[in-house]
Amino acid sequence: MFGLGGQELLLILLIILLLFGAKKLPELAKGLGKGMKEFKKAQTEIEDEFNKAMEDTPVAKKEKESENRK
Repeated sequence: MFGLGGQELLLILLIILLLFGAKKLPELAKGLGKGMKEFKKAQTEIEDEFNKAMEDTPVAKKEKESENRK
């Protein structure tokens, strides 16, 4: 994961703990989780729009017609 070893991850977690305190960690994790969920949702929507746009191109329509003829 990102080329980080166990010691590096432990050090990063320790620094986060020192900066924000133990009481804020669950709140930060919850916010991070929500952010990741929104990012994945937006990514899926963009991929769907792209795929739909690609289906509407003249080349894709011709390929679809040729497949239907077979």
